[in-house]
This record gives sequence, C-alpha cells and structure tokens, in this order.
Amino acid sequence: ELMTGYTMLRNGGVGNGGQPWVLRWSSRIRLTWLSFTLFIILVFFPLIAHYYLTTIDDADDAGKRIFGPRTGNELCEVKHVQDLCRIRESVSEELLQLEAKRQELNSEIAKLNLKIEACKKSIENAKQDLLQLKNVISQTEHSYKELMAQNQPKLSLPIRLLPDKDDVTFPLPKSNQNCRLHNCFDYSRCPLTSGFPVYVYNSDDYPFGSSLDPLIKQAFEATVRTNVYVTENANIACVYIILVGEMQEPVMPKPTELEQQLHSLPYWRTDGHNHLIINLSRKSETQNFIYNISTGRAMIAQSTFYDVQYRPGFDIVVSPLVHAMSEPNFLEIPPQVPVKRKYLFSFQGEKIESLRSSLQEVRSFEEEIEGNAPADYDDRIITTLKAVQDSKLDFVLVEFTCKNQPKASLPTEWALCGERDDRLELLKLSTFALIITPGDTHLVISAGCAMRLFEALEVGAIPVVLGEQVQLPYHDVIRWNEAALIIPKPRITEVHFLLRSISDNDLLAMRRQGRFLWETYFSTSDNVFSTVLAIIRTRIQIPAAPIREETAVEIPHRSGKAAGTDPNMADNGDLDLGPVETEPPYASPKYLRNFTLTAMDIYRNWNSAPGPFHLFPYTPFDPVLPSEAKFLGSGTGFRPIGGGAGGSGKEFQAALGGNVPREQFTVVMLTYEREEVLMNSLERLNGLPYLNKVVVVWNSPKLPSEDLLWPDIGVPIMVVRTEKNSLNNRFLPWDEIETEAILSIDDDAHLRHDEIMFGFRVWREARDRIVGFPGRYHAWDIPHQSWLYNSNYSCELSMVLTGAAFFHKYYAYLYSYVMPQAIRDMVDEYINCEDIAMNFLVSHLTRKPPIKVTSRWTFRCPGCPQALSHDDSHFHERHKCINFFVKVYGYMPLLYTQFRVDSVLFKTRLPHDKTKCFKFI
Repeated sequence: ELMTGYTMLRNGGVGNGGQPWVLRWSSRIRLTWLSFTLFIILVFFPLIAHYYLTTIDDADDAGKRIFGPRTGNELCEVKHVQDLCRIRESVSEELLQLEAKRQELNSEIAKLNLKIEACKKSIENAKQDLLQLKNVISQTEHSYKELMAQNQPKLSLPIRLLPDKDDVTFPLPKSNQNCRLHNCFDYSRCPLTSGFPVYVYNSDDYPFGSSLDPLIKQAFEATVRTNVYVTENANIACVYIILVGEMQEPVMPKPTELEQQLHSLPYWRTDGHNHLIINLSRKSETQNFIYNISTGRAMIAQSTFYDVQYRPGFDIVVSPLVHAMSEPNFLEIPPQVPVKRKYLFSFQGEKIESLRSSLQEVRSFEEEIEGNAPADYDDRIITTLKAVQDSKLDFVLVEFTCKNQPKASLPTEWALCGERDDRLELLKLSTFALIITPGDTHLVISAGCAMRLFEALEVGAIPVVLGEQVQLPYHDVIRWNEAALIIPKPRITEVHFLLRSISDNDLLAMRRQGRFLWETYFSTSDNVFSTVLAIIRTRIQIPAAPIREETAVEIPHRSGKAAGTDPNMADNGDLDLGPVETEPPYASPKYLRNFTLTAMDIYRNWNSAPGPFHLFPYTPFDPVLPSEAKFLGSGTGFRPIGGGAGGSGKEFQAALGGNVPREQFTVVMLTYEREEVLMNSLERLNGLPYLNKVVVVWNSPKLPSEDLLWPDIGVPIMVVRTEKNSLNNRFLPWDEIETEAILSIDDDAHLRHDEIMFGFRVWREARDRIVGFPGRYHAWDIPHQSWLYNSNYSCELSMVLTGAAFFHKYYAYLYSYVMPQAIRDMVDEYINCEDIAMNFLVSHLTRKPPIKVTSRWTFRCPGCPQALSHDDSHFHERHKCINFFVKVYGYMPLLYTQFRVDSVLFKTRLPHDKTKCFKFI
C-alpha cells in the first residue's frame, strides 16, 4: 500500500482512479506558509527596527544622535538644507516683488484702458472733422471751377469757311494768285489747342513717287518719322503734306498727269485746301514744273517762283536741300575769323539765254502781262565789276565765263560754274560773295540763286544780293539784312565803296548771324522740313509743341536722422540770410505767354541767337519754348512785395531782393561712387534758405549701398539714375527740376550758406549769365598758335566753373538738345570739359562773359579724395577741348571780364544798426 501510495504521489496524484486531492493539499500548504512568512516580516521587523533606533537615540551622547527629533536651527546646519533654505527665502522675496509689480501693472493697464477709450473718442471726433474738411474742400473746388468757368471765355472751333468733304458746287478761286490764308485756308481744322497735327502722304502710294529723287525721298521720310507734329490720323490733321520733287527728268510725269494724281489724293477735298505741296531742290537746275499745274487752294513750298505764281504770305520759298542724307561736318567749315579774307568779293558764273527749261512753255503767258520789264543791268554789272578787278585796289575775283561746262539754269539766270567743292574753296577765301539775280524781273527766286546763298552762308562769305526784287528763302520770317546785303542793281557802281566801308565788327556780326541762320534753317533736311512747318504754324498762330524734358528715373533710398548743421556752414557772423522757408517747396511760375508771343515779335524770334531773354530756342520748329519748359515765368515790370524795395540793414536782410518776390533754386549734384563725400556735402545743405530740392545725378552703374542712410535736410532729395557715365548728365533738363535757377555743384564742393545766398541774389539780377565762384580764363599761345586753358590767379577771367555756379534751366535744354553733338562727344571721350562747353554755349548766345562772385578761387572741401582734376592729363585735355570747341563754333566765343560782384555796401563804413548787408572777403 505504501508503495502504491508513493507511486500515486509520484505520478501526480493520479492512479487507480486519478485522485487529485493530494495535489490540492500540497498547494494549500505552500500558500499558507508563504502568507505566514509575509505576516511575520511585516509585523515584527518594524517593531525590531523601532526598538533598535529608540535605543540608540537614548544614548547619553546627545551629539551622536542621528534619528532623534532636532530643532530648526540644527536642521539648517546641514549644508544642502541651508541651500534649500536660502532658495526658499529668495523665492519668497521674488514672489512678493512680482505680486507688487502685478498690482502696479494692473493699475497701469487700467489707466491705459482709460486713455484708449479717450483716444477712440478723439479719433472719432477727428474723423468727423476730416469728413467736414473734405466736404468743405470739395465744395470749394466746385465753387472754384464754377468761377473759372464763368470767368473763362468760351472756346470753340474757328468758323468753317471751306467744305469739310467733297463738294463739287463749291467754286474754286478765280485765280490761284488770289489765294491767301483768309480765303484759302480752313482754320476750323486748326484750333489753338490742337497741337498742329500734320498728316504726310506716302509718295510711294502714287505713280509720281517713282520719279522722285531717291536721296530727297529718303531724307524726307527719315525727317517725317522723327517730327513731333506728324500724325498718322488724317481725320484730325490740320495740314496735309505731299512731296512731289525733286523729280528725275527721264521719268518725270507730264504736268497733266501730275495734276490728276494730286486731285485724286484722299483728302484733297475738291480744291486742296490745307494742303502743302513740297518741291525740294538738290541741284541748281531744278525745274519749276508746278508752274503749269492747277494746285487750287494748296500751298506750295519750293525754291523757284515766278511773280504770277508766288502768293506772298501763302506760299513758302525754301532753301535747297544740299545735305540730303548727311550731316554737315563742322570741322570742315572755315572759322569766322579773321574777319577779312584774301578776296574782298568774288563771283563766278555764266549767263546762257538759250538753255531749255519748263518755263519756256509759258513765255507766251508772261508776254501778256502789261508793262515792260525793267532794263537788264547785266552788261553794266559785268563792266563795273571788271573795272574794280582791274583797279587792283582790293583783291577781287570775278569770272563771267565758266572754265568748264556751266550748270543748267533758267533763262536770264547766271549759271553756276565748276563743282561744288571748287566753289566752296573760292568762297572760303572771299569776304563777300556776289549773287546776281536773274535778268527776268518776273522770276522772284530761282534754285540757282538759292544755291549760291546756301554755299555762301555755309562757309561764312557774306552774301551780297544784286536785285532787291528777289524773295530769299523764308523772307517773311527772317530779317535778311542782318546777314546779307541786298542792293538794287542800279547801285552796282557803288558796291565797291559800300563793301569797303563796313567795319570789322559789323562784318563779324553779319557772318555770325549768317552762320546761325544756316545751321538753324538750311543745313539739314530736318531743319528744312521743320522750318516749313514752323512758318505755317506761326502764320496761323498755333503755339509750338512742348520741348521734351529728361525723365528722371529715381533710385529708392532711405532717409536717416535729421542732418546736423555744420558750424562752418552756419557761422555767418552778424549776417541774417533772410527768412527760412516754412512752406513746402514751390516751383517757378510756368511760362504762360505761348499764345501771345506766337503772334508777337516774329522777327526777333526767328532772327536772333537764342537766349533766355529772346524767348525762343535754337531750333526752327520751336521759336518759343512751351509752358511745360517752365522757364521765364517770372518777368519784370511790376513792383515786388518785399523784394527790391531798397534800403539796408534790416530791410535788406528781411527780403530776398530783386524783381521777383518769391523764388527758389534747385541744387544739381553730380557724383560717382563717393558716398561718404556725398553725404557730407548733402548735410552741409541743411537749413539753406530758398532751396527747393536736391537732384543727385548718380553717374555710376553701381547703385548706392542698400544700408546707406541719406540725411534729412528738410527738402526732397531726388537720386536720379543715368543711362551711362557721362559728365553731360550734369546739364540734362531733368523733369524734376521745377525752378528756373539751377545751382550746379560738385559733390566735394565746400561753400558756405552766405556765399550760396549771395550768388543766388546776383544771379537773379543777371538771369542770362553763369554766376559762380571759381573763375578761369583762356589765353593765346603764340609759339604754338593755339588756345590754352589757365587756372592761375589773374586779374581777368572768361569762364566760371560749373562745379559751383548758378545758371538758367533754359541752357540745360540748349546744351542737351541743340548744341552740336560733336561737343558732347568730346566731353564723353575725355570725361572732361563739360564746364568749358557750357561757358562756350552761354557766351556764344549772349555775347557776355560770366559773373564771378566773392573772392573764392577754389571750392574743394579739405580732406576729400582727389578728383579727376588732379590728374596730370587734366589740363592737357582741357587745352584740346578749347581748341576743338573753337573749330566747331568757328570763332572764340569766350569774353574776358575784369570785375567780380560783391555786396553794394561791401567795406562801407556804416553805423552799428546798419551793418546787416552781406560781407565777404
């Protein structure tokens, strides 16, 4: 049984029936034992540990107690606990401080909330006030417009006298000779404010276009493309232009064919009113084929006219188009000095009566004219001129027979001899050039006479026209007696005496005026076409188109803090510069006399060298600069308020002076990659009275530094970007310049405010001059027979450097758009001489020297980097520039002066209370 029980236990309690009770019993015994053991550990171990610890704490040595209760001081003696205590105290203090700050911030927030509420109420009130102001402004503007409309005359189109469209019932004039503007021109197509639009037919669209001279047609088309008045909209055109000549003879159409083609033009409107037929001549033998054509009410512009064909004030005598596709070379034109040349006068020509011309077909018509033609003086002229030549009192060259075959010419006309180059060489040696008009007095002007006049003016030979009946080109707008001598043929016996009696000054003046007329109205195809348009526009009293200004491309920049005032700039002693402007910068008054001057002073506008007081530019298409040019807006003839009242002391220093009560100037400063120097120069302008704005011409392709802070000087600073690095950019007429006065100043110039103010006052009294500080002069180098530039101290000067000078904006237009391009090219080539070029220009126009103010001879700031003028080649280049400019102008226009300008009471002993005037030196 025991073995059986053991076996059963080993087999897991299963045997003989699979009894599980033994296994369950064994499991219970293990769980009971485990629970008892855990109970003993959890109960008795803490009791034993407590007893042991209590026994240790009861020891006699109190210092060895570890686990017994301790006081607070004893506990803090432990190092790490002490740190914790300190942290606790610090945190407690910080919490107290934060609580105090929190309460303080809460108080401030409450106050700010109150302020915000108050500001909201103020904003609402301000919005209401602003709305009311806007309403007031709107009502004021509306009232102003109503007043202007009431006080302004009604502007409407001129009365229409001629048909707008084809009208076969409208009668043509009984005779073409009766046509004038009042009965053959439709003003209704040309209102004063129309801008004078001109429509030009394309000659290639018509059969006669293939017969035109290719050079003339090409030059004419090139000119039309660039003209400001030409429009492609024929419906708005004031004048319609068609080019019909010069024609090539082999393919020239018959007069009847050409007449039919003209009458078939789209806008001919039955009678051709408001049409201009242009027949240009490039050769002296150009034929007058229009003579046999019915042109109706169309105007004619050509170089050959008979008296029965020419209609004064309606038709136009034009100059020949010699330089059709080429610009004249100024270096080949002889100088205007010396005044007297080898020959006193010269003439070459041959008279051939039997030459054929288109006019021979109408001789029968001329024979029907009543009255006999005046006697032919040609034989007497030949005899007299040969006698003068044989007397050998003066060198005279007259030839009445050509060495080679003479050029074709009209009957009774003196034909040209030789080639053009040979004729020019003779005229270069002649003081006067004789022009003998045709013997047929019915021939008003011929292409041959016009060619002789052109060549004489080109090389500076003063024309002497024998025959007062001649109508020279543009005679109704040009005063020819200022550039030529027009003598009746009966006075041929007195010609020699008359020519010898003219003084050298008068000769030079006539030669200079002839050069001006030739350059302005004769020299190029653009000048000829523009002159023709200007004559028509002037006749119908339409103002010129605005002259263009240079658009300023601004470089964005940041303004820094307000600029300080340089003590050296502000130290003016007892001097008061006058009231500092508190109002925003204001521009000069606009030029408002376009309409009146179009009808006034026509001869002065067309015959004088340009200048601010001549009121017209140097170009034929703009005898008067437009209102957009903004120059000469302030005039004289009225008593200014607060200026020009005389007096001294307080009366003087309290007003600007002069004849214009309000005026400002613009500073134009050229710079190139000298930022520090530029910023210092701009800061020195802070507080400068009467300064409108500063235009900084940034001449470098590299833009300014992005972190560069520009000074705030109280007026706008406009930084202008240029297309290329050129010193000519200094004188571009930027549209941002809104004042007449320009102070051109270098970026390293060092001028005091009182000096600038005095220079501005002086310029206001001499607005047509350059007024500045550093003076220079030119001198003749006898050994080398050339001109020299000199900057030494001298008792006289002829130039004022534009690195510190005032000048009129008008001269910026002339320098940039009118002055010969060769001069500007020279400036770009040498990167030098732009100041000399401006002095040449102004002296050439005004015949006056510049004005120097104060004793200052230099103006460079101390310590600034060296400029281009310190280069060794600087002066050599300026020598070359002067001599080159003299060749272009044909003479030396610079004039010497031996005085400078100082204040009226300069170095005058005055009482103490009268010492407020400007003092210098």
